[in-house]
Amino acid sequence: MTRPVKPPELLRLASYNVQKCVGLDMRRLPRRILQVLSGISADIVVLQEADKRLPPRPAALPHFVLDEAGWEIADFGGAGSLGWHGNAVIWRSNRGLELIEMHHITLPGLEPRGAIRAEFATAQGPLRVVGLHLGLIGRHRFQQVHHLAEHCAALPSMPTVWAGDFNEWSRLPNIDRMAPKMRFLPPLPSFPAPRPMGSLDRIALGGGLRAVSHGVWQERPAQIASDHLPVWADLELPLQSDAKEKGSDSTDPFL
Repeated sequence: MTRPVKPPELLRLASYNVQKCVGLDMRRLPRRILQVLSGISADIVVLQEADKRLPPRPAALPHFVLDEAGWEIADFGGAGSLGWHGNAVIWRSNRGLELIEMHHITLPGLEPRGAIRAEFATAQGPLRVVGLHLGLIGRHRFQQVHHLAEHCAALPSMPTVWAGDFNEWSRLPNIDRMAPKMRFLPPLPSFPAPRPMGSLDRIALGGGLRAVSHGVWQERPAQIASDHLPVWADLELPLQSDAKEKGSDSTDPFL
């Protein structure tokens, strides 16, 4: 597919499960992941499985490699890790983005799962990004989405986007119902990368945000760089004046 041209007033966000930078050829090639990210040309990228599995969980996508390629990193990991529970957020250093706040979110369930929250000042206005990687057990995924919805509901109002690997194979809107204030973009197959069938990777928008376009990135070497394909969306943020006006009359934290 040809990469759609992004108008300057839009913000491109992508989500990518990089499988610790190990491709389907069993080679760990961080710069191949960067080649995929360069093709997408996203402003902000949410990553899953960005760190190696065993403690102390060093970054699978090294900091210096990202720095050389012009990416800024939200330091969720520390001690050499890129993210938290493998979740990370990176953004282009030349796109006028400023990280203003970041937090870990512990998720319920038997598996060690977590989510991350990063809040940005952008040229289009403030934006809250929640990156996640949900569990393998259905009831735990529902609990985790419900927990995220409650977590965000307790925050000050800000345009909010969720992005990540929801691990949900069902075509029914089961996950969607657990977060009624979020609008999930139509599911698109992103797994497995060579012949995608499952829409595991999703993006969901809070009030005030609009996706002008969205898709799955399938250009080479994405089909071999990881077992997942990246998903992306071009977002239109509400005008700051509109957001303030709505915020004065609303308690909706997703607005």
